[in-house]
Amino acid sequence: MITTDFVPGSPCWLDLGSPDVPAAAAFYGAVLGWDYESMDAGEDMEGGMFRKDGKVVAGLGKLTEEGARSAWMIYYRVTDADATTQAVERAGGTVRVPPRDFEEYGRMAQYSDPLGGQFAVWQPGKDTGVELVDEPGSLSWTELYTSDAAAAKDFYGGVFGWQFSEMELPGGGGTYSLITPAGLPEERMHGGLMEMSEENLALTSGRPYWHPVFAVTDCDAAVAEVTGNGGSVQMGPEDAEGIGRLAVCLDPSKADFVVLAPGRS
Repeated sequence: MITTDFVPGSPCWLDLGSPDVPAAAAFYGAVLGWDYESMDAGEDMEGGMFRKDGKVVAGLGKLTEEGARSAWMIYYRVTDADATTQAVERAGGTVRVPPRDFEEYGRMAQYSDPLGGQFAVWQPGKDTGVELVDEPGSLSWTELYTSDAAAAKDFYGGVFGWQFSEMELPGGGGTYSLITPAGLPEERMHGGLMEMSEENLALTSGRPYWHPVFAVTDCDAAVAEVTGNGGSVQMGPEDAEGIGRLAVCLDPSKADFVVLAPGRS
């Protein structure tokens, strides 16, 4: 499971790039019970933090990249962003944002994998990352939809040292690869990746993409808030054996995410 005991290669931060920051803040407030705290950074740097029960759970910023779609960006912890950048380039990835400092808080870089999936890293300083995970209204899993699972495992395994284990999906749905940080036991799994045809990656015109899974107490109630506040549902709600009840959703700007009410053990 995801914890705030962050280790190299584990997810530690996420933020949303949205064309309409106030609308996004209102939407996620309704769906996940988040409070939005503006950073008052000026019109060109509009953004801030989401909190749940007073704890930081995500960031929100104005989408400014020309031609970019609104999407969640997931950050993985590293000890050296510059060394990670070199590893990404050696493995065939692309540097989208070179390593840069955020004062004493940490160091960030953003990349694309060789097939185009976008992700980021965070080298912590004073700021280690989100303050709440694996609880209702917070990040509980990360997931990559990709057109080539083998290539994705080669790339991310090389960059982060991730360990992979395979799970067959019910009903002949294919194989799902579970991700665990290097050197940790499987109970510290933090995400998964699944191969899909390019036709099923229509959201990004065939390019792989990462998205967050947020824990909720009631999946159907969360979906009702999604659709009642201008979002839509791509799949579900449906029960996944041994996992819980989930739905794949889009916010009003078409940023994708999953809501999951975990099954009781």
